Amino acid sequence: MSAARGRQTLRIIAGQWRGRKIHFPDIPELRPTPDRVRETLFNWLMPVIEGARCLDLFAGSGALGLEALSRGAGEVVFVDKERKVTSYLQETLALLHSGHAQVVQAGALEYLAGTATPFDIVFLDPPYRAALQARCAAALETQGWLKPDAWIYVEQASDLPADALPDTWQVHREKRAGQVQYCLYHRG
Repeated sequence: MSAARGRQTLRIIAGQWRGRKIHFPDIPELRPTPDRVRETLFNWLMPVIEGARCLDLFAGSGALGLEALSRGAGEVVFVDKERKVTSYLQETLALLHSGHAQVVQAGALEYLAGTATPFDIVFLDPPYRAALQARCAAALETQGWLKPDAWIYVEQASDLPADALPDTWQVHREKRAGQVQYCLYHRG
């Protein structure tokens, strides 16, 4: 990731847009999932990503959702409350000619209060200090947002205690990289 003229850059790791550099707004709260972490996560998801319906709940730079699309996800819904972010995501998806994505400008809990259509994979990566992880996880689980065998990726700062997550979510894989602790859960 690099900075250039008020923008940050991330690189798509694999798939149809492999090596493509994506520019996103230089907003202090945006911290894309690092390349090394994304590569590990998508290696874990390789058997289930093709054709999957994905939710990038705190989309930010869009790194997770864009990587999912590049690797064959059937659809990605990007949700973010910031207008600057959702505008950037719409422009980026148009530039990539991706017709398999939707961008929603809303807060995560606001979005989850709506009518649920279940997802195969959810990326749950809220701002580290926002204390939204447990509430979003509960809403995902109880309000019909997850398919019975859904996969849920959770990322947080490694110095924070783990939030209580639904009992139906079983740890599939977990790892730490620098300041990041990340875990892939399987529902069931």
